[in-house]
Amino acid sequence: MFESLTKHLPAIENAEGFGNWVVDRESKGTMNDPIKMPYVNYGTTVADVEQAIYDFVDEHPEYELTHYRDILERNGLEWGNQAMSAADVSELNGQAVMALLLGAVRAERFCDGALLGFFEDGSVKRWLFRLREIDDKGSDE
Repeated sequence: MFESLTKHLPAIENAEGFGNWVVDRESKGTMNDPIKMPYVNYGTTVADVEQAIYDFVDEHPEYELTHYRDILERNGLEWGNQAMSAADVSELNGQAVMALLLGAVRAERFCDGALLGFFEDGSVKRWLFRLREIDDKGSDE
């Protein structure tokens, strides 16, 4: 069920980095030469995983992932970087783990670098391993 996502685990495990912050250190900060806002330049691994998450959401409407915040709440999880990173996923079903993944991707829209944090602290890898475990058991638990 989740192979389209878990197939990215080797790339995540072997990645030397997931992205880097781009900070404008050359502009003067004047009207004619304004300083550009910092942003994260994500690598291909992150872009590929992000696309796989969105593709899964589109291909599996039965998971109702557009309501990811409600799913997280029903599972006792808060939509926030610390709470999501600290989540014990060992007993979560596929829908809840997918809600974590989508929540991480959506967090990037509100906070530059949020997704990078989830990759760097190992959360995305841990969540994908849980999806692989669910697949291996042959159920969505």
